[in-house]
Amino acid sequence: MLRERLDRDLKTAMKAREPRALSTIRLILTAIRDRDIAARGKGNADGISDQEIFQVLQTMVRQRREAIELYEQGGRLELAEQEANEIKIIEGFLPQQLGDSEIGDIIGGIIEEVGAGGIKDMGRVMGVLRERYAGQMDFGKASAALKQQLGAL
Repeated sequence: MLRERLDRDLKTAMKAREPRALSTIRLILTAIRDRDIAARGKGNADGISDQEIFQVLQTMVRQRREAIELYEQGGRLELAEQEANEIKIIEGFLPQQLGDSEIGDIIGGIIEEVGAGGIKDMGRVMGVLRERYAGQMDFGKASAALKQQLGAL
């Protein structure tokens, strides 16, 4: 479903002559194809799932946020603006992002569910979060919130 939407939006961007959207969607499709090739090597002939595509998109957003910081530090505001525009396009393919309070509530529920008792259980909880909420939350923020909650146990 997500792949078809990306293909449709690519064609729309071509017809509308939107170079930023076109190049960004091509980058997304290339990243997905790279992951598909890697998945085929592991015996998955169908390629990656939508959940894994969401993870690819989140990685792309995180990379661009880091690039924006570096560009702003270097005084390259025009490049920072390009990266910000790409983030908007990429985020258009992600589901609605959960807020900080929602993330905290979800983490609390999963901690109880898996019986996490401290920082040593962080990997188990993050695994469940990634499985259930790929594309819906910033896992950097989730990791920090989880560490805080597990540290309080």
